[in-house]
Amino acid sequence: MTQYTDKDYKKGQPRWCPGCGDHFFLASLHKAMAELGVPPYETAVISGIGCSSRLPYYVSTYAMQTIHGRAAAIATGLKVANPKLTVWQVSGDGDGLAIGGNHFIHAMRRNIDINIILLNNRIYGLTKGQYSPTSPRGFVSKSSPYGTVEDPFRPAELCFGARGKFFARTVATDAPETIAVLKAAKQHKGAAVCEILQNCVIFNEGCHDAVYNKEGRKANAIYLEHGKPLIFGVDNEFGLVQEGFGLKVVKIGEDGYTIDDILVHDAHCEDDTLQLKLAMMDTKDGFPVALGIIRDVEAPTYDEAVWEQIEEVKTKKPYHNFSELLETNDIWEVK
Repeated sequence: MTQYTDKDYKKGQPRWCPGCGDHFFLASLHKAMAELGVPPYETAVISGIGCSSRLPYYVSTYAMQTIHGRAAAIATGLKVANPKLTVWQVSGDGDGLAIGGNHFIHAMRRNIDINIILLNNRIYGLTKGQYSPTSPRGFVSKSSPYGTVEDPFRPAELCFGARGKFFARTVATDAPETIAVLKAAKQHKGAAVCEILQNCVIFNEGCHDAVYNKEGRKANAIYLEHGKPLIFGVDNEFGLVQEGFGLKVVKIGEDGYTIDDILVHDAHCEDDTLQLKLAMMDTKDGFPVALGIIRDVEAPTYDEAVWEQIEEVKTKKPYHNFSELLETNDIWEVK
């Protein structure tokens, strides 16, 4: 068996701003691909338009930069046409959730077996700093000089609402966790969404500062592991418990709370109620940001179902190729 390294998946010289989160993510993607061991010739990377969508130029695999918002549509067609390919779709929050929003939700609904990477910096970078579908209410940008007057999309909420079966979140600067999440996405059969939190150093620097460095993540993030208690903090001194229909942060050892009271993460639960609550937590509400694999549930995939249907129909037809089809009905010979 061929052993691959990250060098086998590298190509070209990235043309992103120094310090852009895309650089960090690209390095993690190369390493994840190498560790997964899927040959470059059995891998395809599809993108739309935007800063992050330049990524296909920097991978030594089959790759295609398509048009704005259409990456999911192209990736779907590719996977159905050639199910043996491992397909990575790379989109920004604008490309993936604005003009591409309709394709995003239907990729979830169909459960097509592609890995959807959503690089979320809450801004349009390539077109120079307009607010995006994930920019917070009141956000001041070139296209909202007095602040936005609308609420943002929250990718997890959109994914879950479209019956998504896999959702994970990581930070671009956290290479070990990003690599682990990407590998889990590939191993999941079905549409796998990985939200990558990253800063835009030019137009939205600091948008994820609460968790962008190691110290911030220790204090403000919770790493989710299936079957493990939901604890966090610099010394794992805090935990999450259920309070009514919601969640509550408690300090272990205080007010009568022990480790036995802390909720245990179940990423494989079909009911997504708790998973969605975890995904929606925010530091502004006094909760940690959930990182890692939030939801991972098995379900039939669209591409497999299509091919199974084709094989089933073929067995019931008197013809199996175009020549036999022509000879199936009445035939006239013209002289």
